[in-house]
Amino acid sequence: MPATAFARIAPARPRRWLLAAGLTLLAACTGHPQRSAVPDVPAGDGLAATVIAEAFVSALIPDVEVDSLATWLSPEGEIRVIASAKHAGVLLAFDGEDGRLLQELGERGGLQYPNGVASFGDWLFVVERDAARVSVFELPDLAPLGHFGEGVLKTPYGLWVRESAPGEVEVFVTDSYRIDDLPNPLARLDARVKRFRVHLDEDPIQSDTLDAFGGTDEDSALRWVESIAGDPLFDRLAIAEEHPDYRNRGPLIYRLDGRYTGKHLGEGLFRGDPEGIALYECQSGNGYWIAAEQDREDNRFHVFDRASLAHLGSFSGAATRFTDGIALHPGASPRFPHGALYVVNDDAGIAAFDWRDIASALNLWLDCPE
Repeated sequence: MPATAFARIAPARPRRWLLAAGLTLLAACTGHPQRSAVPDVPAGDGLAATVIAEAFVSALIPDVEVDSLATWLSPEGEIRVIASAKHAGVLLAFDGEDGRLLQELGERGGLQYPNGVASFGDWLFVVERDAARVSVFELPDLAPLGHFGEGVLKTPYGLWVRESAPGEVEVFVTDSYRIDDLPNPLARLDARVKRFRVHLDEDPIQSDTLDAFGGTDEDSALRWVESIAGDPLFDRLAIAEEHPDYRNRGPLIYRLDGRYTGKHLGEGLFRGDPEGIALYECQSGNGYWIAAEQDREDNRFHVFDRASLAHLGSFSGAATRFTDGIALHPGASPRFPHGALYVVNDDAGIAAFDWRDIASALNLWLDCPE
């Protein structure tokens, strides 16, 4: 399917809004919002990574360059893991229970360097870096619904989507445009994140460019950006900083309106690249941030308390290497009754960690606490 063919295709079934509010409800508890104390952290310096065996590791697919992940629940209730394959110019659909590659979505080369992916209900948002835009499709058939960002985005990489009104979402897109050939480069970093309003109930979809933001001093600057994720309850955006001179500070924490908070996720922890970021969120306000540290020799996943941002522990996989994107699916399935964390493995496949194993190893909540 050519990436430029965006004639509207009528959906074969009504779009499902049940998942559009996110899978938070599947992991959420009821009652008045409160923050319970986090469990005690096991003794140690907090830096060593506990080894956790993967629930599965998919077969590796050479020469496709798997980058980012999103999960989608089929009408039959089956978990699908959608991965971008940026060198192949396609998307890959894996079975979320066993890691089998089910199909390639689209024709090879049809997407122009697909990087970040995000799902919202039956909609799939795909960043096409080399087309400088975000394309929107409908699952399961990858029916093209439109695209946005042309003329505004320059070198987009990652994105985060949240519902802002019925039939409407806000999309935050990171933009790693070049600054090394410009005078006063810090001053040019004020547009590292672009924000759009997308009207999903229009035919075809319509979008508005809302604003752009980014810090312009040494502390708040976003130099090389890719992954981004948000937490509306705490008014936070976690934005990965991949510049080799600054990555040790960990992802920077901004407000949803683009103001820098002065906080970081795991400052001092990262030796490799901060990459995929995921949030395990409960309605009560409890939960966890998870951030991947991509490294050939010491690939790790760091876990932080959602409210305080305190580091709770780190783990690595027995076989997983060089992780880029991650996706957390908190909903129950036959294989994963308490959810799973899906991660990219060595740029060529995916792996899954059972949340029960993560919670047990790091002394985390198995379910959302009251």
